[in-house]
Amino acid sequence: MVPWLGPDDPFPPVERALGATSGAPGLLAASADLLPSRLIDAYRRGIFPWYSDGQPVLWWSPDPRMILATGEFKVSPSLKKTLKRVLREDRWEVRVDCEFAAVMRACAQAPRRGQRGTWITAEIIDAYSSLHRVGDAHSIETWLDGERVGGLYGVSFGKMFFGESMFADVTDASKIALAALVGHLRRHEVELIDCQQNTAHLASLGGREIARKAFITHVKSAVAASPIPWRFDKTVLADLVAPSLTSAP
Repeated sequence: MVPWLGPDDPFPPVERALGATSGAPGLLAASADLLPSRLIDAYRRGIFPWYSDGQPVLWWSPDPRMILATGEFKVSPSLKKTLKRVLREDRWEVRVDCEFAAVMRACAQAPRRGQRGTWITAEIIDAYSSLHRVGDAHSIETWLDGERVGGLYGVSFGKMFFGESMFADVTDASKIALAALVGHLRRHEVELIDCQQNTAHLASLGGREIARKAFITHVKSAVAASPIPWRFDKTVLADLVAPSLTSAP
């Protein structure tokens, strides 16, 4: 039985989430509210919301957990070529927190293979925008000729980044934003990006699954660290095209 959380009820231990043989592996709890305070508490515990319109707020902590270790980000030869062009040409920009809510709306409209509709509802946008206003959620955006053409958003506490969603209106625009994020996080010794669910796209970029226990242990330590700055531009991409850094074979 998945517990229903009242306004003042704490999250149950993540070990109580439904198991692999259930119809909803990783489902931990449900609630009627998506208050910013609840959202902050969830992320600090390695829990995230994921639900559709018409459903209660569903809270998840899957086992295993998909992550991208920043030191394992794969830069393919074609992506490296793209990043070099972005660095070289003034028409390309990487902006941070310029149009956060617009990035969320673009992510909501992005087509997803095998999915109908979106989990990025108006309620989700309002809640994460509240976190953005206090500096706990961020957007990394790819701009071309003065237009936003791709990006991603997520939540950050201490030395932990929880990725949420990305979109691209031109080829590789979301990968450029992700590469810039990885470059920035590496500079500040952030080891992991939470990717939540396993996808082939994330695996192609170096994502992999780890046991929930290991993930939660890392999160507890990382979120307790001092917060990192959130001002950077496309120059962080230079770190990823240097010959000495890991790239895909």
